[in-house]
Amino acid sequence: MKRSSTIFLQVVIVFIAIGALALMLWEPHLEGRNAHATLFQIYFNDPFLAYAYIASIAFFVALYQAFKLLGYVGRNEVFSQRSVKALRTIKYCAMSLVGFLVGAEGYFFIVQRGKDDIAGGVMMGLFLIFVSVVVATAAAVFERTLQSAVELKSENDLTV
Repeated sequence: MKRSSTIFLQVVIVFIAIGALALMLWEPHLEGRNAHATLFQIYFNDPFLAYAYIASIAFFVALYQAFKLLGYVGRNEVFSQRSVKALRTIKYCAMSLVGFLVGAEGYFFIVQRGKDDIAGGVMMGLFLIFVSVVVATAAAVFERTLQSAVELKSENDLTV
């Protein structure tokens, strides 16, 4: 892969991270119940918001690992244990996101049922669960394939 392509993809990952962080910090101000709330009330009186911020750590770790993986690709170090480890971390982050999202869906059904219209939040959660499962599956397949290639490469290096 050309170095310029990997740099472009790394820039895209940085923009995704900045956009996600900006959305996470800006969105709570748009909620109707926070119209006249102070910053303290917005960020420290909402346990669901704290839960979302804790869950987002896995998302940002996965983005960082994808950034590192693209760096390995740009330096032609794809067939290394570091690449396999980055893919494994992405897989674990996606699986933990699924767990956090299932917990958020449970919160909607247990705590918010009847108080608010939960259809939008449930649908977004289901969509994100689907995306996280696809990412975890793809990372697992790539990890297994890359691990086999790394082992094959190391065996060939030993016989030469």
